[in-house]
Amino acid sequence: MAAAAAASSSALPCLLLLMLLLLLPSLDAASNVTYDHRSLIIAGRRRLLISTAIHYPRSVPEMWPKLVAEAKDGGADCIETYVFWNGHEIAPGQYYFEDRFDLVRFVKVVKDAGLLLILRIGPFVAAEWNFGGVPVWLHYVPGTVFRTSNEPFKSHMQSFTTYIVNMMKKEQLFASQGGNIILAQIENEYGDYYEQSYGPGGKAYAMWAASMAVAQNTGVPWIMCQESDAPDPVINTCNGFYCDTFQPNSPTKPKMWTENWPGWFQTFGESNPHRPPEDVAFAVARFFEKGGSVQNYYMYHGGTNFGRTTGGPFITTSYDYDAPIDEYGLRRFPKWAHLRELHKSIKLCEHALLYGNTTFLSLGPKQEADIYTDRSGGCVAFLANIDPEKDKIVTFNNRKYDLPAWSVSILPDCKNVVFNTAKVQSQTSMVTMVPESLQASKSDRWSIFRERTGIWGKNDFVQNGFVDHINTTKDSTDYLWYTTSFSVDGSYPSKGSHAVLNIDSKGHGVHAFLNNEFIGSAYGNGSKSSFTVELPINLRTGKNELALLSMTVGLQNAGPSYEWIGAGFTNVNISGLKNGAIDLSSNNWAYKIGLEGEYYSLFKPDQRSNKRWIPQSEPPKNQPLTWYKVNVDVPQGDDPVGIDMQSMGKGLAWLNGNAIGRYWPRTSSSDDRCTPSCNYRGAFNPDKCRTGCGQPTQRWYHVPRSWFHPSENTLVVFEEKGGDPTKITFSRRVVSSVCSFVSEHYPSIDLESWDKSITNDATAAAKVQLSCPKGKNISSVKFASLGNPSGTCRSYQKGSCHHPNSLSVVEKACLNTNSCAVSLSDGGFGEDLCPGVTKTLAVEADCS
Repeated sequence: MAAAAAASSSALPCLLLLMLLLLLPSLDAASNVTYDHRSLIIAGRRRLLISTAIHYPRSVPEMWPKLVAEAKDGGADCIETYVFWNGHEIAPGQYYFEDRFDLVRFVKVVKDAGLLLILRIGPFVAAEWNFGGVPVWLHYVPGTVFRTSNEPFKSHMQSFTTYIVNMMKKEQLFASQGGNIILAQIENEYGDYYEQSYGPGGKAYAMWAASMAVAQNTGVPWIMCQESDAPDPVINTCNGFYCDTFQPNSPTKPKMWTENWPGWFQTFGESNPHRPPEDVAFAVARFFEKGGSVQNYYMYHGGTNFGRTTGGPFITTSYDYDAPIDEYGLRRFPKWAHLRELHKSIKLCEHALLYGNTTFLSLGPKQEADIYTDRSGGCVAFLANIDPEKDKIVTFNNRKYDLPAWSVSILPDCKNVVFNTAKVQSQTSMVTMVPESLQASKSDRWSIFRERTGIWGKNDFVQNGFVDHINTTKDSTDYLWYTTSFSVDGSYPSKGSHAVLNIDSKGHGVHAFLNNEFIGSAYGNGSKSSFTVELPINLRTGKNELALLSMTVGLQNAGPSYEWIGAGFTNVNISGLKNGAIDLSSNNWAYKIGLEGEYYSLFKPDQRSNKRWIPQSEPPKNQPLTWYKVNVDVPQGDDPVGIDMQSMGKGLAWLNGNAIGRYWPRTSSSDDRCTPSCNYRGAFNPDKCRTGCGQPTQRWYHVPRSWFHPSENTLVVFEEKGGDPTKITFSRRVVSSVCSFVSEHYPSIDLESWDKSITNDATAAAKVQLSCPKGKNISSVKFASLGNPSGTCRSYQKGSCHHPNSLSVVEKACLNTNSCAVSLSDGGFGEDLCPGVTKTLAVEADCS
């Protein structure tokens, strides 16, 4: 009842909040960062923080300022990143911090934008990154066992952690020094699961890691995610799709969410997961409603796993993550804009959330309110309907409120709804990949280099039986040749059958060659790396040469004792023979690490004139084990660029020596759980909303604009299986059309001028707002209907109620403009033709 009495408060707390934020000291001066039970305390004041994950090596330095600016414009206070140990310490004590791995430069870009930073040092990170971010060389340091109370591992981990901390201290980047780093993380997602898996050593290791981190004296708090027993003063935090019910392990620690997953990663050969913006917003609103104070999107920009950095195994080169900023750096509408409006709404409530008292009020079986009141008379309310199916109308403070299923309404004054998580008012942008020829002229010839099948040069060693692939290559390459020979007599096939090559492998894939002829391929998948394959073969009388090219597709990146998970063959035999099967497993096998083209660095710019390249008027097609080189043109304009590899099989690609990454247009099953539409209602999981069944998991591969030269650009492709390189194209990623679907009952208060608009109960009419990218205008309106239209962008349909002037009203407001707004109460629509029908305006327009 006390909360209800306070619900009549005015906008005073919002004005006070604005004044307080303006008075906050700049982090250019040293700022003490501490915490209490409610939040982080920066420069003496509690802070409610929206954080966004952007991983520096998953984009290029030229993209960093724009990515950070887009996050800031989206309402971010803070950027979060892991530190990628194996990208930095490439050999014991040998460090690399250049180009995409220039950590200091990235932190300073964030600082220059006026944003804070959370530095998740780890240094184990998981992150679908190769080997979980731990250097492969560490696995071969004698006596080393990862992530337990093991002295070699702890020694190297502490050494690297100290190196990073000292680097940040030297550059004065911790907040305690006037920098922008406000939190640091040690370890990652260890918790009860790993502690139990490793026995007593697990618990001891976790406690040691916390103690070692605190002893670094950074002047900022340390966090451990999913670590329920994190010792004081380390803060334990939550990771997951929802963290509203999470509570820290001490009443003196604030409630923090280090990983809110707005999407999910992709796996070669599987359909693509998507998380609806309504559900992401619902999860965030519930977290702050239930006392949260720091929330981080993992990922806000996912980026690209360039080169061989992807883990898994079988994680795609794209790490788009269905994030608010897509892999190419474009805003993903409506997700980016819907969350921005959410952030603005939550910020209007900051003072009451951090300094007020809270009251819980039941509004129905699955409907509730959390009310925050502060000493100044401010009142904030979150009205939630956690029913996954039924919309509800609830009464709060003697007013009726419409609450769609699985939604939260935010009332910064306990009266006016400024945002509802299920009511998406922002536009949807449709993105198209526009193809361009690789070359302006056919006069530029291709060059090729054909890999030899099996051992090239001299073998590396010969051994009876099989070696583990990873232990042999130590991840210096994806490839390892296994070769052997065997003899058969002239009556080898048994009557009525064919000879069959049977291969059992721990993973990840194989290309098989018999007597220099390609006979087939096989692979594991993201759920199971191991595989078994049976390949029909034609043997010849006498000696036969078998060459198996084993390959990895990223190393394991998580799991107990994951560093011991191997790859390569465990059994090879030939069946279907008259005299029984031939077991080749214990044969003498000759081994060769890597490819000849890798040995000669054919992908490097200084090898463009290497005599091993053979000019061709037309490149060969469907030829395995072939390197291709061609001079390519810069795609026109300044749109982001991807390379379309749908015509190829599987392999690696480089532009001007920069590793684009693994390409593999592996097709997902047509029955792989795809749905024609996604219902945001109810708890999300990665299998709930999928698209792309029966299509390549990844067709286009991001090529940063900064990798192109004005002229003389060289594309190098290594093709494993065979494809048609003449059909490779660059594609520009462009916004081709925009859509909006807004109903008259959607919140319509101007959040930018909230302090003025809430002085009375009047609210403006809802409106459709459309915007094309910079430099483009709305060139045509494809659909417009005010009434009760239905459908989704590019498939809207008129309903039983339609105002015939809809198209002309929208065209008048929008044609030949970069952006426009159309109110649902625009007089041009004419008289109400459907009294009693809730009006919705649906619009689709082209940008050019």
